[in-house]
Amino acid sequence: MSSPVYEHLALIGCGLMGGSFALAAKQAGLVKSVGGYSRSIGSARRALELGIVDSVAETAEQCVQGADLVLLAVPVGATQATLQSLLPSLASHALVMDVGSTKQDVTQAARAALGERIAQFMPAHPICGKEVAGIEHASTSLYKGQQVILTPLEEHGAGFIDQATEVWAALGCRVRRMDPCLHDQSLAAVSHFPHMLAFAFMQSLMAQTEAEQFLAVAGPGFRDSTRIAAGDPELWTDVLLANATAVISQSQRLHSALFELESLLHSQNRQAVRDFIVLASKRRANWQMGASPAGD
Repeated sequence: MSSPVYEHLALIGCGLMGGSFALAAKQAGLVKSVGGYSRSIGSARRALELGIVDSVAETAEQCVQGADLVLLAVPVGATQATLQSLLPSLASHALVMDVGSTKQDVTQAARAALGERIAQFMPAHPICGKEVAGIEHASTSLYKGQQVILTPLEEHGAGFIDQATEVWAALGCRVRRMDPCLHDQSLAAVSHFPHMLAFAFMQSLMAQTEAEQFLAVAGPGFRDSTRIAAGDPELWTDVLLANATAVISQSQRLHSALFELESLLHSQNRQAVRDFIVLASKRRANWQMGASPAGD
């Protein structure tokens, strides 16, 4: 882009995701200036020190004054209260998006907060992140080459959807559109439940008296299978509670698969155990991140 598209980005939530968005938007020439607000004033001031934002606001309402692009990078449970707080100063032409990992609850919260102005809000979920949280870890490259899922609402026209798509595309993202319910079911299966499993696995391991001895001989397999257990506790508490029904459904499916494999082990049926593993191994080997579903 040869010139900025947006005069002012209001960043509500100065952490990893929000800070990375601001850095990437600046690098892409998408925005002229960035204002930041966080519940923790220290995070916003640190973002200013790092040059991620150009100014710091004391309230969300103050932050969105004059903004034509707004990004909510807050816990999904804070969506409604945050949108309500910024509404009095929100320009009627401003594009508002979030980065939350669940979309049905975010959509419901946005409708409650924005009412007739819901058409300004585009629910969005970038499929990326790091094991470490905080504005210090923000990066211009976090979103580059990553998928972003938009879940448009019935109030959105094609022009608005295209506008939101162009913002993420400018950051180097690949944009996919989904229904909010399908989004939450899909993410429960491939993201939320795997995190739940990693947390539970670590708890079950550390509850054993020999845990330290076990960890002393842990290698790449343990490292790779537990990496996501180091995720931000606040973020994942929020996500798991918000999408509990779909996550529990995935957990029940795993119980069935584990019971099947345990039964095969009890029977010492070598061929059946091997067949079980071969099928899983082939399916994992054939998976490609970001590939379109069959039939798309």
